[in-house]
Amino acid sequence: MPLIDRYLLRQLLGPTVLATAALTAVALLSQSLSALDIIVSQRQSALIFAKVTLLAMPQLLNMVMPIAIFVAALVSLNRLHTEQEIVVCFAGGMSRWRVIAPALRLASIIAVLALVVNLWIQPLAAREMRQTLFEVRTDLASTLIREGEFTSPAPGLTVYAQSVDATGLIRNLFIHQEKEGGSATTYTADEGRLEKRNGRPVLAMHRGSMQEFSDEDVLNYLTFDDYPYDLTPFMRSDELIHYKPSDRYLRELLFPDLTQDWEKQNRLKLLAEGHNRIASPLYNIALMALALSAIIGGGFSRMGYGRRIAVVSAVAVGVRIIGFVVQAASEEAAWINVFQYLVPILATYLALRGIFREKVSRFIDMRLKPHRISRRREAVA
Repeated sequence: MPLIDRYLLRQLLGPTVLATAALTAVALLSQSLSALDIIVSQRQSALIFAKVTLLAMPQLLNMVMPIAIFVAALVSLNRLHTEQEIVVCFAGGMSRWRVIAPALRLASIIAVLALVVNLWIQPLAAREMRQTLFEVRTDLASTLIREGEFTSPAPGLTVYAQSVDATGLIRNLFIHQEKEGGSATTYTADEGRLEKRNGRPVLAMHRGSMQEFSDEDVLNYLTFDDYPYDLTPFMRSDELIHYKPSDRYLRELLFPDLTQDWEKQNRLKLLAEGHNRIASPLYNIALMALALSAIIGGGFSRMGYGRRIAVVSAVAVGVRIIGFVVQAASEEAAWINVFQYLVPILATYLALRGIFREKVSRFIDMRLKPHRISRRREAVA
């Protein structure tokens, strides 16, 4: 790669990385706020909270990368053009295609990486996040016992605990269970802890008593030092993990199992998601081309390019919104999926056409110092 190509690529790469990091941080902050309920209501650790937040990053990257590329390209290209470095490239004999080639090469590499993320990394991370959320939702420690509250995790069962410390030790435990036929059993214990014994989940109660009122109106009372209360009947074994379209691999989206009722009813949604996985990386190239057209697609101006940048920015936002609209419409009719590809391809074509329609200006502002002109010409050579 020639020296000038590497120079232009470096000028674009730095701002792209910074813009991606900044937008991803904002998106992660939004995701973390929505996942905060995991800690507040489900009493999960900060590690689970961080895991769920980070597992959402591949899907967030797919959304922010085109915007990051567009913003970074506008910033870096505007600086290069304002300082007349791009004009120097043209004056040195570089063609318009050679000037924009490093930017398009960078966008193409990012598009390929985005495609890899969409096809393999995102569904893998999404499935792991779905598994984690399922375990949180079915966690006995969070569904059975809430500190300082009477809970009814199952019909006929009432549980109360005065406090639960960070190690999982439960203090002043109260359990009341009503059975069929009118019998009822009440357990009280000074301490308790959720454990597994012989592969079965139990609530190990220590230093407590049990009062049982039988069907024959007989009250049985006993005390114990250790009593394992079996929690197996309260396990929701019939609940299964349901993978949403965003959690599925490409083959599952494009070729759903039509013997399954849910997949048969949502076949169009799965198909739309599958085509979006393939088409969405094209927006990285489309928005880079639009950024190039905003700066290079017009004549040189020492007054700046604010108006052109504002117009092209509005066009870029419109193109991405149209993409989302087309994806939503594809869930109603399969033939609309072709427009998921046409929108970014057409935007790229129109942007490049606007670039090459503009005549190359080989004018160099003579106010530039001679040593700066010679240095830039050497870089072009």
